[in-house]
Amino acid sequence: MALGSLGIRLLPISSPPNSAENPLPITSRRAIVFAPTALMASLLAFPVPTYAALPQLQDDIPQEEDRIVALFQETSPSVVYIKDLEVAKNPQNPSGEDENAKVKGTGSGFVWDKFGHIVTNYHVVSALATDNSGLQRCKVNLVDVKGNGIYKEAKIVGFDPEYDLAVLKVELEGHELKPIVFGTSRNLRVGQSCYAIGNPFGYEKTLTAGVISGLGREIPSPNGRAIRGAIQTDAAISAGNSGGPLVDSYGHVIGVNTATFTRKGTGMSSGVNFAIPIDTVIRTVPYLIVYGTPYSERF
Repeated sequence: MALGSLGIRLLPISSPPNSAENPLPITSRRAIVFAPTALMASLLAFPVPTYAALPQLQDDIPQEEDRIVALFQETSPSVVYIKDLEVAKNPQNPSGEDENAKVKGTGSGFVWDKFGHIVTNYHVVSALATDNSGLQRCKVNLVDVKGNGIYKEAKIVGFDPEYDLAVLKVELEGHELKPIVFGTSRNLRVGQSCYAIGNPFGYEKTLTAGVISGLGREIPSPNGRAIRGAIQTDAAISAGNSGGPLVDSYGHVIGVNTATFTRKGTGMSSGVNFAIPIDTVIRTVPYLIVYGTPYSERF
């Protein structure tokens, strides 16, 4: 098929600039061609940063990355993966162990002290807390200070739906755990960096980063009352993150990741997420450890 029939027209090849067909005298068109050359010459007169001056600029990003990597490495051993196991009743197996046990729900938590207490959200273990049939149990994945993985059954010590908090306990049996480092939520500022660590959708020890988006928010608690003073953040918090720590740039826990708004019908996070301030947690957890569940919240 001829090129003309396709509507394609070949352009003539232009002659080189200094050929006989293009004499040397400078025309207005040639002045336009040379103008960028003059501009480049003037720009070259200014000092250009040498390679020796660049490493300091290039090091800023790696230093920030190294800081976040160190933060995660220091904090993640204190983060716990919680599994709610639904166990079929088996009279021939009084221990309750069952190979066919199904994971009913998962969540996160963090090591509170060296005695094996673990803090999480009440809604993470609410099915266990309200069930007296003995057909359910809770198990946790955690690591000791030597980095050894541990998979153990955890006992619910106490819970408080009003603040969506619960305390579990594991028997250490020679293992030493690394408690998380506490910060404070009293002096937080909107815009400062924060990081959420947890197990979203079952992916263990996941780090997400963001900033504090708002302070003094009000969110609903599992018993229908309001949790006041909540921290709002755009650090991603998804299903499975609940109960995990929200930490500041020093790796100090400033809140317990609790809730997120999702886009209707999608299940996707909208970037509006909430954490219970650690100052509220510090006031509540010691009471639960010593006295157990508040009388008004017992079922």
